[in-house]
Amino acid sequence: MLGERFFIGIFVNYSKACKETWTGPSLEALHDIINFVGLAVPSAFMICFEYWSFEMVVLLSGLLPNPKLETSVLSISLNTMWMVYMIPTGLSSAVSIRVSNELGAGNSQAAKLSVRAVFIMVIIEGLIVASLTLMVRDFWGYLFSNEEEVIWYISAMMPILATSNFMDGVQCALSGAARGCGWQNICSCINLVAYYVVGIPSSIFFAFVLHVGGQGLWLGIICALALQILLLIIMNLRTDWVNEARKARERLHGPATVGAC
Repeated sequence: MLGERFFIGIFVNYSKACKETWTGPSLEALHDIINFVGLAVPSAFMICFEYWSFEMVVLLSGLLPNPKLETSVLSISLNTMWMVYMIPTGLSSAVSIRVSNELGAGNSQAAKLSVRAVFIMVIIEGLIVASLTLMVRDFWGYLFSNEEEVIWYISAMMPILATSNFMDGVQCALSGAARGCGWQNICSCINLVAYYVVGIPSSIFFAFVLHVGGQGLWLGIICALALQILLLIIMNLRTDWVNEARKARERLHGPATVGAC
């Protein structure tokens, strides 16, 4: 990560493409810092609420009857999920930037189209990834262990993991669109409720009350994802994109009349 930032810094400093956008350190970078922090802090919580819940599931697996097996399989599942998660993460960043740019330019219909386009893309990507996950279910465990018990358990986990990967990609794209609209505060509350009011309690219920084990812990995450996706879809369907474009333009230039483009 440090090396990546170092090389990006060199590129920005010496590339002709950045000649007009980066002229060196300046106090102008602190302009409107309060509004920036107002978006940055809830953005951080928005992501952390989600990531922490997955880590908590792995920690809870240590309390199950066979903690060595459960923790191993849940760790492998988490590692697998993070690997495929990078694809919708890239789409999420792209739609976040595209939506914010289009709204700032007053192009409400273009912003709306961007959300629809990325939604279709993550659906296709999710179906492909889920299909591949199911296809390799009997072999995937050999990449991590030669213990037959672990390999069998991973094979049993893969259908649940395929479902969560698909749903996680959808919520990732919708969350990116929400960030582009500046809804970080709302999305932080959604993530808090979805993962810690519904998700983790559901995981505990499935795993320790119904005795479903590690699969039950992951089913709780799926419950959280289902609620998160439902709320994000409702938000997007109820969005007045012309009004969002008007508000974005007002944040940039003050009150102005913005129409659909």
